[in-house]
Amino acid sequence: MEDGGMRKFLASFVFSGLALVSLTGCEKYRLDAEVRELCAKDGGIKVYEKVTLPPEKFDQYGNIRIPTKKDAKPSDEYYYDDEDTYFRKGDPYDGPNMWRSHTKVVRRSDGKVLGESIRYTRVGGDIPGPWHPSHFSCYDMDIPMDLEKSIFTERSEK
Repeated sequence: MEDGGMRKFLASFVFSGLALVSLTGCEKYRLDAEVRELCAKDGGIKVYEKVTLPPEKFDQYGNIRIPTKKDAKPSDEYYYDDEDTYFRKGDPYDGPNMWRSHTKVVRRSDGKVLGESIRYTRVGGDIPGPWHPSHFSCYDMDIPMDLEKSIFTERSEK
């Protein structure tokens, strides 16, 4: 290949690479902006009833064990009911995924929803490579998402 042909080849190769990088990033940043907007609009926690429990219900880290609805036993007083709604779904190594997670804490005895959290997440959409896909969600915006600690408090023993 002559010198001028090699320059054209390299220039087109570099241009194609830059175009791929910029197009890949555009979709990722567009979805991050959408996640930001949705999180600000309806992301976060809503508590409908606070529950005070005795200290023995909490582990050494201040957490209580709440199973998912499908794993809950008849003896479990509370359970999580989760639902994910995908806006974009696929392999995050090939393109971005975006979804809404809706989690409710339900009291088994009366079926009352004690609180709920809504979170939006984007995963993937990065330049192809051997690394793990990046992610962005309501957590990254410092929106409180600890539903369990927002509902349940430990009764102090006197």
